[in-house]
Amino acid sequence: MEASSGEYTLPPSTYSSEDIIFCIDTHNECLREMKAKGAEGQAFTRLDAIKQSILLFITSKLTINSDHRFAFCALGNSPFWLQKEFSNTPESALASFRKITPHSSSDQADLTQLFRAAAHEAKRSRAQNRILRLILIYCRSSVPPHHKWPATQKLFTLDAMYLHDKPGAENCPQKVYDALVDTIEEVSEYEGYVFESGEGLPRILFRNMCVLLSHPQQRCIQDDIDIPKSLPKKSAAVEITAGGENVPSSSQELSM
Repeated sequence: MEASSGEYTLPPSTYSSEDIIFCIDTHNECLREMKAKGAEGQAFTRLDAIKQSILLFITSKLTINSDHRFAFCALGNSPFWLQKEFSNTPESALASFRKITPHSSSDQADLTQLFRAAAHEAKRSRAQNRILRLILIYCRSSVPPHHKWPATQKLFTLDAMYLHDKPGAENCPQKVYDALVDTIEEVSEYEGYVFESGEGLPRILFRNMCVLLSHPQQRCIQDDIDIPKSLPKKSAAVEITAGGENVPSSSQELSM
């Protein structure tokens, strides 16, 4: 920010259009029922909520800038493409969703091949003055992801959305969450975000997906995010006096 004659001006800057790859975990846990019902009273699964949240994201992102583009892949025993070519239409998402088949995966979740594919696409995006983002939607409650990706190669931004079961004898969601946090810190070019929910509420997924609309080149660090605010929190903020501040604390503990 520059000062001139007592006035401040903000130098103009441009932000690159995004190529965004959604990677959907197709492990059987994506079929866990949410605490909601479909339009006709049928079961509403995590996969149903994931599909709706992606459509919400795409529609909103294109409203902001119609030049953003999207591709889709899935994570089973290994990652595979649902649609490799980037598109800027919601119909491409629907076509990709029809190719998803949930299945039992192995006890390993190696993201190396996924990162290799993302890095390859990121180089193509950069050649077009665009940036690439990978959004991983992960559903395994007892399988921490791992990778063998060099920390010196940060070619894309990584976000993660983690839907999990409650902790139990066979589940370790906190360990999985911590692994996702570490992975983002190790591979993400710009500030990457990770959100989680073990409550089974679709609205939490939709809310967090809306936060992911933020452009990687315009982001604050995740600990500084204070949106969306609940109505009680807004009311409390109004009542804060000039003599004191209410500073929210950040935590990496899972919601239970």
